[in-house]
Amino acid sequence: MATTARPAPAHSTDSYGEQSGIWAWLTTVDHKRIGILYLYTALFFFMFGGLEAIVIRAQLGAPNQHLVSAEFYNQLFTMHGTTMIFLAIMPLSAAFFNFLIPLQIGARDVAFPRLNAFSYWVYLFGGIFITVPIFFAVAPNGGWFGYAPLTARAYSQGINIDFWVIGLQILGISSLAAAFNFLTTIINLRAPGMSLMRMPMFTWMAFIVQVLLVLAFPVITIALVFLLFDRFFGTNFYNTVSAGADPLLWQHLFWIFGHPEVYILVLPAFGLVSEVLPTYSKKPLFGYPVMVYSGILIAVLGFGVWAHHMFAVGMGPIADTFFGLTTMLIAIPTGVKIFNWIATMAQGAIRYTTAMLFGIALVALFTIGGISGIMHASPPADLQQTDTYFIVAHFHYVLFGGSIMGIFAGIYHYFPKIMGRLMDEKLGKIHFWLTFVAMNLTFFPMHFSGMLGMPRRIYTYDAGQGWDLFNAMSTAGAMIFPIAMLIFIYNFFVSRKRGEIAGPNPWGAGTLEWTIPSPPPEYNFAKIPTVTSRYPIWEGKDVDREDARINSQEGKTAADLGIVMPYNTIKPLFVALGLIIMFCGLISSRALIGIGAAIMIFSLYSWLLSPLEPEHH
Repeated sequence: MATTARPAPAHSTDSYGEQSGIWAWLTTVDHKRIGILYLYTALFFFMFGGLEAIVIRAQLGAPNQHLVSAEFYNQLFTMHGTTMIFLAIMPLSAAFFNFLIPLQIGARDVAFPRLNAFSYWVYLFGGIFITVPIFFAVAPNGGWFGYAPLTARAYSQGINIDFWVIGLQILGISSLAAAFNFLTTIINLRAPGMSLMRMPMFTWMAFIVQVLLVLAFPVITIALVFLLFDRFFGTNFYNTVSAGADPLLWQHLFWIFGHPEVYILVLPAFGLVSEVLPTYSKKPLFGYPVMVYSGILIAVLGFGVWAHHMFAVGMGPIADTFFGLTTMLIAIPTGVKIFNWIATMAQGAIRYTTAMLFGIALVALFTIGGISGIMHASPPADLQQTDTYFIVAHFHYVLFGGSIMGIFAGIYHYFPKIMGRLMDEKLGKIHFWLTFVAMNLTFFPMHFSGMLGMPRRIYTYDAGQGWDLFNAMSTAGAMIFPIAMLIFIYNFFVSRKRGEIAGPNPWGAGTLEWTIPSPPPEYNFAKIPTVTSRYPIWEGKDVDREDARINSQEGKTAADLGIVMPYNTIKPLFVALGLIIMFCGLISSRALIGIGAAIMIFSLYSWLLSPLEPEHH
């Protein structure tokens, strides 16, 4: 099996296509540029959510502190959770979906390029809509889970919750538009020979995530519409039990969405690590079919475990038993992935690059988060741990130890393909070790403070309860994160301009995206490849090698090759802008609803009447 990359010719690292400047980015429908827009925007929101976390930890670093008020603390932890989940981790995954899926399946673009641009602009405007209120102390303050009837008008007056309810609806539109686009792309645009069981593992996990999005987001949409109607129009879905409302309806609807959402957040990282570990172990992924089936099984079982978030509400022994059993069951396909990753690395020629270190860290840290999750499969144990800092520790090991570590592995691994240059490995390893130490120092002590009874969502506490040392440790760990991120940001932006030229395949990887120049040309593939293997570079036949030779050639434009590419257009941006203005009218002037609707309808009409690409001759 050949695993050595060909020497790469020098290659320009200029931006994609022939256009440059702000206008080109505002009008782009190129999936690679949209992926980069997602990457930059999501990294910004990730840092913003991190700053919110730093203030939270500073407030809790010692007993009886009052750095912020109780009300502002409520806004901080609500927006920290909302930002990290909906504005950082999901869009960071979307950055890789956009950039990689067409490249990995041998396509020239996504199925609906304009819809792709629309989904980004809706995400950007929705993120601004839900984030800006914190600067005016009117940010959402009911927790990222927004439990009704606490978030109903009777108990949460003012406009704080309105921003959350409407903001999540906006972001849901973006997620669903992207999900339908990627589903269609993966099903319809795969290169000849690219069967489902030859798709790279990242594309498989992305495919499963899109199915989860399509099935889960309508549920949270219904829950939010009910809450919006309760707050704006006086309906009674959650408010008054005597008048027919159900106080547990919100929890069921939210967690039917919420637990699949956990896998929406973590499966893309699993996919990235399943690309990283084989590359730096110089071995194909161990047990590929089982890895695919375990991902599918996680998605199916993910819809059957939601009420383990509700063991404390008094569902009764039958429901508790069922959801306890399904929670234990879902650990099996997750454990399969852990052991397959370990088997991939076993006896491999491992190179400890920065990406590999982050990948190994995911395997270790997610295992800790998974084990603490299994503890919650027991209702009696869960009753002791629920709403304590033990839960906070658990889900941060899952989402930071899992999702974020995997995403950083993906960034370091794919940075050369995206930018055409290599990131500095020394700085990368400093970033890794600081992040690894900070993560464990911050979140591991929370297991102990939680078992000692420290409740979640309290903004201060008295001394002498056994929590002081653990909170001080967590706060000290949290203060390391900004240092690590500053090193990463410096490395990222300096390497983007001055890093070593990467060439098509600097890591000696085996999948299709590494057969084309770095960064890829506007059209991706000069010739649509014919695929004969899961790893065309490592295991391919003569046709794979000939396709790779043709596609590695540089300097030719789409026009030179007679390839028809979609027109750039500003219209998706204006449709998204009109949508946001329309939603703003629910909170401010009702006239904005009409203005926004007019902009959206006119722009959409113009979008639909304009041709997607030049006529074929």
